[in-house]
Amino acid sequence: MTEFEKLFSENREFIFKFLMKTTRDASLAEELTQETFFRAYINYASLRSREKAPAWLCTIARNAYYAWCNEQKKHAPLEEAEDMSDGKDPEEELARSELSREALRSLRELEEPYKEVLSLFVFGGLSHKQIGSAFGKSESWSRVTFYRAKQKLLERMKK
Repeated sequence: MTEFEKLFSENREFIFKFLMKTTRDASLAEELTQETFFRAYINYASLRSREKAPAWLCTIARNAYYAWCNEQKKHAPLEEAEDMSDGKDPEEELARSELSREALRSLRELEEPYKEVLSLFVFGGLSHKQIGSAFGKSESWSRVTFYRAKQKLLERMKK
């Protein structure tokens, strides 16, 4: 069994669960899991430490999910127009949408590991224990890093 095959067998279920929590769709999670390991195989040489493989794979999975979301936005302009006629106040929806965009923009600007810990907890639904283990650190480290990430995100959004 090659090193990559070991990496795959040890982390396949973890990445699938991460993507299930993110997407809430089994078929999409399976597709993105395959995409994640395809990208990991291509970029396997960039993995610096075997202990950090789960966090590295989660980053790849998250990026694959974001790429999928961006692709879906390109194909759904009519659906978005139909959603606007659901009786909600368009100005309120626009303000909420702009706030969400600003939050995501600020999140992308956060440095590591803050960005990754915040993403794994909020979007991935992982526990602090799971996040700490993925980074080879303690649960307390994950909690402190998450708290600091929230503070940094709030500071950036106030600017």
